[in-house]
Amino acid sequence: MKKRAGKWALVVEGGGMRGVFAAGVLNAFGKAGFDPFDLYIGVSAGACNLASHLAGQNDRNFDIIERYSSTKRFINLLRFVRGGHLMDLDWLWDVTILEYRLDLKRLFGTLHAREKEFLVAVTSMDRGEALYLRPDETTLEHALKVSSALPLLYRGNLFADTERAADGGVADSIPVREAYRRGAGRITVIRTRASDYRMAAGRMEKLGSMAFRKHPRFAKALEERAENYNASVRFINDPPVGIIIDEIAPLPGEGPGRATRDMRVLRLAYLRGVERGSDFVKNYHAGEKTR
Repeated sequence: MKKRAGKWALVVEGGGMRGVFAAGVLNAFGKAGFDPFDLYIGVSAGACNLASHLAGQNDRNFDIIERYSSTKRFINLLRFVRGGHLMDLDWLWDVTILEYRLDLKRLFGTLHAREKEFLVAVTSMDRGEALYLRPDETTLEHALKVSSALPLLYRGNLFADTERAADGGVADSIPVREAYRRGAGRITVIRTRASDYRMAAGRMEKLGSMAFRKHPRFAKALEERAENYNASVRFINDPPVGIIIDEIAPLPGEGPGRATRDMRVLRLAYLRGVERGSDFVKNYHAGEKTR
């Protein structure tokens, strides 16, 4: 395995309930004590998964999915049809902060002691651009909520500093190019879609571009979401000279959808993530021994 130059970044894709795969990968990393990374960038569910991982709460992500996220209290189609949230982030954040809060002191203590950086991607609704927030103990939980606020599926208004903002996946679903811009010479990316997946504009993007006419730049970002997503995939498959990219992804046809509540499907995706994460760690150590 080639010796890396520059920082080693860990980038984690979001995707609602599809994030359970990434939760499994990170659980395997945590249980193995595998943490060679200098920079972490997460989007939506990927940012939430990273936060628990960095806090050393290896089982927290799956526990939250099992106890809270897979319930009708969080995902409710009837409530959505009646004008409410499909995904009630307000309830989910309130209940998990009360009952299963992140260990913020440990999380930021680890980052500071080891001089690591954790960024949370959100999308500015004013500018239609990705913002890469560097939260602290007082702002992280809110930043994670903003990054997870899927347009249309969550109907509340959230802000990053003074800007109205929403799900980071609108402007930058897989921020590998941002990791590169920040000096990463090696990037490990945890996908929640199969490696061969290419995005096509769907109903949510088309409806969203109409629904957010008062935010024309955000509407345009929604329209261009598939194009930006596929550009990130091209970067993964054909990185600049000297850049190493490792990809950990589910196989085609594996995994849940964005709003899956079936715990059998979610548990299987999680266990597959654990398996792929364990394999990555083993292969890394085997490669190090042959250097």
